[in-house]
Amino acid sequence: MIFEKTKTGSAETVAECLKGGGIAILPTDTVYGFSGIVDLSSTEKIYTADSRIRAIKGRSETKPLIQLIAKPDDIRLFTDDAIPEAVFSAWPGALTVIVSIKEHSPLKNSPATVAFRCPGDAWLREVIAKCGAPIYSTSVNRSGQPVLDAFSSIEKEFGKEVDLIVNDGDKKGALPSTIIAIESGCIKVLRQGSVRL
Repeated sequence: MIFEKTKTGSAETVAECLKGGGIAILPTDTVYGFSGIVDLSSTEKIYTADSRIRAIKGRSETKPLIQLIAKPDDIRLFTDDAIPEAVFSAWPGALTVIVSIKEHSPLKNSPATVAFRCPGDAWLREVIAKCGAPIYSTSVNRSGQPVLDAFSSIEKEFGKEVDLIVNDGDKKGALPSTIIAIESGCIKVLRQGSVRL
């Protein structure tokens, strides 16, 4: 199903799709991304978005997916790491930070570290808030292939493999997020994107 981002109630429609276990292709403040709801220990439903997205992309199980959060302070629900102020000054925005996951995190079956981002797009943050959980995001492409930035190409390649695609036009020339890791309280840039620290 194709849904226009500007249509009234679009955030609610996307959130219901994701909460129902669906996989959607969503516009972000960088490029389009595959999204699905993250499994939390507090929910009775078991979500399989991670494995579904990997199957569609052909992505290795060893490559973690970014998790998008609704507001900057939400990261404190998942980590006890000291987050430098530079991270919060860049959020919401195109900055992804890798942190260690605390012992009693609400994430179900979580790896030791997770990459989080609070996106700059207010509509997307509304979707996440309505989901009541972080959502996965990873670029729209087959693994090893270029990221698709034209909506028509995305629809043609993946329209039959996902439950919903939200149209926000083309994303020509969009840069991916900057990825950093926090090591002993210091910032290490792993991928330079549109945000510079």
